[in-house]
Amino acid sequence: MGNSAIKNDRAYTYADYLTWPDDERWEIIDGVAYAMAPPSTEHQRIVRNLSVEFSIYLKKKPCEIFIAPFGVTFEKDIKDENNPHAVEPDIAVICDKSKITEKGCKGNPDLIVEVLSRSTASIDIIKKRRLYEQNGVFEYWIVDPLHQIITRLYLNDDLSEYRKPEYFNRESTIAPIIFPDLQIDLQEIFPEPQV
Repeated sequence: MGNSAIKNDRAYTYADYLTWPDDERWEIIDGVAYAMAPPSTEHQRIVRNLSVEFSIYLKKKPCEIFIAPFGVTFEKDIKDENNPHAVEPDIAVICDKSKITEKGCKGNPDLIVEVLSRSTASIDIIKKRRLYEQNGVFEYWIVDPLHQIITRLYLNDDLSEYRKPEYFNRESTIAPIIFPDLQIDLQEIFPEPQV
C-alpha cells in the first residue's frame, strides 16, 4: 500500500476497501483512496462526549448510533464491489434497520458527524459534504475542535441540497433536526479551553 496519504493511481472500489488490512484505515470517495490519520486525544474526547449524548437519548428508540470504525457505502444502483465510495464517519445515526449489515451501513445514514483533524479537514468539509449531500444524508455536522464550533447542515424540503449552514459555538445548545428534543449543551462536548 505504501506510505502515500492518497491513492489515485486507478479507480478504487468497495471491493478494494474490503481487502485492505484492518490496521490500515482508508476511505474511498469518487474512486480515490484517502488514508485516515490516527485521531488525536481531543478528537476522541469530542466523539466520546457526543456519542454519550446520542446513546442516552436513543436508548429504547428505533434509531442506532455507530462510532468509527464503521463503514458506510452508498447504493445508487451500483453493485457493492463496484461502489466508488466507502467511508467511516466518526458518528453515524441510522434509523432504518434494513440498512445495517454485518459490514456496516449500506445506504444513507440519517445523521453523520465528522470531527475535523488537521490532515483530513478539507476532505470532511468539501469532499464528504458533497458526497453526503448527493447521497441523501439528511443531516451532517462538521465539528471543529480548534475553534470549538459545530457546523450543522441539513437537506432542504425537496431533499436535493443542503440548506445554508448553521453555526454553534461552545456557549450554544444544539439539537439535531431529526431529534429536536435532544438538546446538547456544547460546554459538555468541547474540552475547557486552555489558558
